[in-house]
Amino acid sequence: MGNLFDLTGKTALITGSTRGLGFAYAAGLAKAGASVILNGTSEQHMDKALAELNAQGFNARGFLFNVASEEEIERVFSQLDAENVHVDIVINNAGIQFRKPMLELALSDWQRVLDVNLTSAFLVARAAARRMVARKSGGKIINIGSLTSEAARATVAPYTAAKGGIKLLTKSMAAEWAAYNIQSNGIGPGYILTDMNAALVENKEFDQWVRNSNPSGRWGKPEELIGTAVYLASSASDYVNGQMIYVDGGWLATL
Repeated sequence: MGNLFDLTGKTALITGSTRGLGFAYAAGLAKAGASVILNGTSEQHMDKALAELNAQGFNARGFLFNVASEEEIERVFSQLDAENVHVDIVINNAGIQFRKPMLELALSDWQRVLDVNLTSAFLVARAAARRMVARKSGGKIINIGSLTSEAARATVAPYTAAKGGIKLLTKSMAAEWAAYNIQSNGIGPGYILTDMNAALVENKEFDQWVRNSNPSGRWGKPEELIGTAVYLASSASDYVNGQMIYVDGGWLATL
């Protein structure tokens, strides 16, 4: 059967991947043999990320585009079509956070968070899946959820709604695309040491709450998500579909 986790010959598109968890996923898939396509909105961050991957001998390129724009997504996929580049793996990782009580929450902020965290996953996956179906190649869609795919916290209602939506969007993709040999699954990271969580880590009270509440007694590290991403991107998961795998140190297993 060879190496079930070998991604040699595969091309992976990872959204929101110039830093943080997205970059960790990209580096992990590249190390497993995949050619990776990064996405971001900052040219500076993109240049730094590509330089780091290319310095390690990985095959990486990048596109600056808004993941919530159907037009920009189609432009990128059309360029890849013209180059005969087939996306075999998609990791919908792009996301933003916005903290405000619902009673003070503007509709524009609600919509912005849902567009980036949820609608983008639908748009990017749809563009990739249309091509996977057309060429009868199958493929892998990996949507990044959160602990808030299962439970809520105060002041992050749009993020919670979006990540809850990711869970059932993933199941919907499995229901419709499994017949085309496309596996659609999700990863739900726990509290991970990332740029997005920097303010929480620096908040002594919150940091202590994380450590006390988690059975593992600590925050997770970005690299601890790579194994799950490689598994879901590889042939090792060919009969796994519509699942959310939580990488949270045991958080959701406890009361």
